[in-house]
Amino acid sequence: MALSPPRSKRTLSRRLRERREAVELTADQVVARAREMGERTISASTITRMERDEWLRPKIEMVELLLTIYDSPPAERAELIQLTREARQRGWWNAYSDVVGKGLLTGLEPGASRIREVSVALIPGLLQIEAYARAVIVGGGITRAEEIDRRVEVRMLRQRLLSSGDAPQYWAIIDEAALRKIPAELRKNQVRHLLEVQRPNLRVQVLPDSAGLHAAASAGFTLLDFPDDTGLVYVENARNQDIYDSAEDLTAFDLVYQYVSAAALSIPESTAVLENLLT
Repeated sequence: MALSPPRSKRTLSRRLRERREAVELTADQVVARAREMGERTISASTITRMERDEWLRPKIEMVELLLTIYDSPPAERAELIQLTREARQRGWWNAYSDVVGKGLLTGLEPGASRIREVSVALIPGLLQIEAYARAVIVGGGITRAEEIDRRVEVRMLRQRLLSSGDAPQYWAIIDEAALRKIPAELRKNQVRHLLEVQRPNLRVQVLPDSAGLHAAASAGFTLLDFPDDTGLVYVENARNQDIYDSAEDLTAFDLVYQYVSAAALSIPESTAVLENLLT
């Protein structure tokens, strides 16, 4: 899998919490031991933020200190230090922080082995042609030409993921309503693109109007699976970018995806619907 600093950081946070719990130490006890070793900048709240992945760039010396306190075995120590180095790297999207903020989804996608997306009102970002992406961004209220251009640029760069040598499986389920909302002058080119990208590890299915009020009618979401780590769910609205990664959340969203997938048209049926839009 491609390098994903946000994913490495999330994994590091989880592994540090698991290691602390394995040696049965509270955050306050860790702080006490750190101070015995001469480290006085660490606090219980610092450890809590680290374990919740609420830190920006992990410091190698801080991770090394914690691993010493936790009596981490050499192999595990080496693995977690490597994760720390990966987490400290900057992705290409960091150059666009003025328009994508932390770039949560963009940063996590490269490390995924499979991405499953349900989109209710829009064509998913990974499948948008440039003209449609521009129309969506303008429709979202962005007016400055420079900002529009940068947002379009980052969206197009993000799509390189699907053509990379280690591209994840990508399965998109698109509500038929999203197809109808494509501007008339862009519809053929955007639909043609959806047909052209279909391949064994990239499939696009249509969720027909006949499905009625389906399980994801209130909002779309993205499920990301990782080869050697727990998965997560990404949900975005006009104000927030939210990550859900508890076992209960993953089970709930996976069940919704299964319901939606069962209601969606097959690949041949979806292809027929898309081809009909070209006539």
